[in-house]
Amino acid sequence: MLDRHDRVARRFAAACDTGDVAALKAVLATDALVVSDGGGKLRASVRPTYGADAVARFVTALLIGPPGTHVTVESVNGRTGLVLRQAGQAVAVVSVSVARTEVTAVWIVLNPDKLHRWHRP
Repeated sequence: MLDRHDRVARRFAAACDTGDVAALKAVLATDALVVSDGGGKLRASVRPTYGADAVARFVTALLIGPPGTHVTVESVNGRTGLVLRQAGQAVAVVSVSVARTEVTAVWIVLNPDKLHRWHRP
């Protein structure tokens, strides 16, 4: 089960890293959802976003950062996830829920107060 999660999460990470919207949609379940947490410090949706197309647009707008944003695959809550950094500072930590070969949910932490431990020199 963890191997499957790892494979699907890595496909999701690769699509985010390259900005490949078609690949992102291909890895998302039709009824996927995304939830983000800006903690009132950053702009984030206050409600979940549903559906592969809407989730792909949301994730693309939020996670395909400006030049210099680096996506790394790391353990997030004990499973394969993503960390986005700019100049070594974490700007987002992403975990995903997986069923079969698809991402069913995307959980994005954007709140800078929750990202300190993810910073790198």
